[in-house]
Amino acid sequence: MRYISTRGGMPAQTFGHILLEGLAPDGGLAVPESYPQVSADTLEQWRGLSYEQLASEILSLFITDIPRTDLDHLCQAAYDPKLYSGSEMVPIKPVSDGLSLLGLSQGPTLAFKDMAMQFLGQVFEYQLERTDRTLNILGATSGDTGSAAEYALRGKQRVNVFMLSPYGRMSAFQRAQMYTLQDDNIHNLSVRGVFDDCQDIVKHLSADLSFKERMRLAAVNSINWARIAAQVVYYFWGWLRISTEPSQLVSFAGPTGNFGNILAGHIAREMGLPIHRLILATN
Repeated sequence: MRYISTRGGMPAQTFGHILLEGLAPDGGLAVPESYPQVSADTLEQWRGLSYEQLASEILSLFITDIPRTDLDHLCQAAYDPKLYSGSEMVPIKPVSDGLSLLGLSQGPTLAFKDMAMQFLGQVFEYQLERTDRTLNILGATSGDTGSAAEYALRGKQRVNVFMLSPYGRMSAFQRAQMYTLQDDNIHNLSVRGVFDDCQDIVKHLSADLSFKERMRLAAVNSINWARIAAQVVYYFWGWLRISTEPSQLVSFAGPTGNFGNILAGHIAREMGLPIHRLILATN
């Protein structure tokens, strides 16, 4: 599997290369040359897998330059049940006939973004060790992304995190999650403005290629493909737990800010998952 830019100005690259780069050099998003296809027979074979096993199966379709045994270990570490609350890591909770909740708030920060960030924390550390590099993560958050990223990357020896957040525009709970971390590699920066102002700073600096290279910048926001790929997994998990036959259509409704969450659902459908509708909630 190789990756190209949505703007067409980047030669095809491996997953390991685009993982540490964030935006492509031409300012576009790094995306697969094509989406892998999952057959109905394969879906049926996946029904009995644990979440970590399912993650390894799906992510191995997108990550072909990391040995499968290593990828299995990364998924085991990211989706260790000890990191998640409750008796089931991603539970399905029936609400009424035909309607259920996909529980994605079992992680360390109680945000659905833990499901992707925990994998990013593991794969960043793995790739940096393998290439003997260090990295500065520059991110923007209105709460969930920042805390999930910081808890996934805290204490990592080769990674520093610089997280921008809008001053006075996060809940007290989210501020406490982020600002009380005392790890040497975690740095919180408050910006007088709104979330989009924080995100604009990240995009502007990521587009300055010489600065980005000199400062070894990378991103954990939805501009990072690895995060999107990890979010694809829970759409498959939800379908496998709620469906009863191979071709059964299921619809998903959920929140999405910069549209990374809904994009992951779209990609799952493009891969062959029988999704009827994707319903997004955004402000």
